[in-house]
Amino acid sequence: MDAQAANILLSSGDAGKGRMETPYEKAVGFYGDARTAIGHDLRTLAVAAQGDRSDEHTVESLTDHFAEYQELIGRALENDGRTGGKASALADYRDATDLLQRKLLPESRELVASNNRAFNTQYEQARSALSAQLAAVIALGVLLLAVFAVLQWYLARRFRRILNPGVLAATVCVLLATLLGAQALSETAEDLRGARRDAFDSAVALSRARAIAYDANADESRYLLDQERRGQYERAFLANSQKLYGVPGATLATYDDELATTWQAYRSDREDLRFTGEFRRELDNITFPGERAAAEKAVETYAVYQRDDRKIRALVAQGKEREAVAFGISWQPDMSNAHFGAWMAALDEVTDINRHHFTASVQAGRSAVGGRLPWAFGAPLVAVALTALGLRPRYAEFR
Repeated sequence: MDAQAANILLSSGDAGKGRMETPYEKAVGFYGDARTAIGHDLRTLAVAAQGDRSDEHTVESLTDHFAEYQELIGRALENDGRTGGKASALADYRDATDLLQRKLLPESRELVASNNRAFNTQYEQARSALSAQLAAVIALGVLLLAVFAVLQWYLARRFRRILNPGVLAATVCVLLATLLGAQALSETAEDLRGARRDAFDSAVALSRARAIAYDANADESRYLLDQERRGQYERAFLANSQKLYGVPGATLATYDDELATTWQAYRSDREDLRFTGEFRRELDNITFPGERAAAEKAVETYAVYQRDDRKIRALVAQGKEREAVAFGISWQPDMSNAHFGAWMAALDEVTDINRHHFTASVQAGRSAVGGRLPWAFGAPLVAVALTALGLRPRYAEFR
């Protein structure tokens, strides 16, 4: 959203004169879409935070700061629409982006961390409960099988019969109930683990990567917009790049070569991962069909976007500011924003793979419980009935 606000200011011209129509219209549209989406997300978060005073306070603060941010951006756009209003617009935008960095982003990260902690607590509790239930089912099954074995032995000794058919059938039912119950609980535990560790962890890393990517893209637009803060935004862009694909010791001048070298090493040997960051986290957790190819595509489209950034900075260094802006915010093929869009599409592809398998794992866990546990509960009842039928003739012999 902040990147789009900067792009509006970059493409608007002077009170509309010299406006870059397509980049301007796209930036206005994307800004409106982002504002609507964030408003919806804040309402969802407010509902989810109910009952947790810390989260409720964070959501309230985030909502207030978002309203303040929108007011500052609105004022910047209003000033930008006036002849000679560029300086005032830039001052308002600075206040808005500073508010974003000081308040909105830290509060958003705290909410994400809090939700992840709560989810992890629920996951550990569910895993512990399933482990306890599995142990109880196995222990009870073994105990009942031992009881039926002793009963069968007693009947053989007392009534001189090798096997009691009813008790034997009941024993089979208990064995079946134990196996079905243990299998259902084991599969549910594995589906839960897969949903949490294989799918959810990757989805979180990729969502975090997407958020960092948008912030880096905004740093690029801020760099073009605000000449006095170019050094600050250049450092911020590199810091975000290192969070995504970390190359220790790299500068913007060396980052592309280091990225190419480390990536080629990985492509030659998938165990040779010389980089860090969110892409490393994803590549360390490849689980599902098609996930590796999608993750590799995301890194490769990221590398293209990085090379575009260097071109933008080279144009600025040559004094070609307008060409740098045109290349940086244009959505035409082979322009920077078009490559950024391709990178985001690649990230979405690998995220969707993990989300699909998360949903599938949850459904599989529910299916295991719903499909097998009724049989596991029903079999002991049948065992009781069969035992009664098996012992009935023996009772008659006492009369």
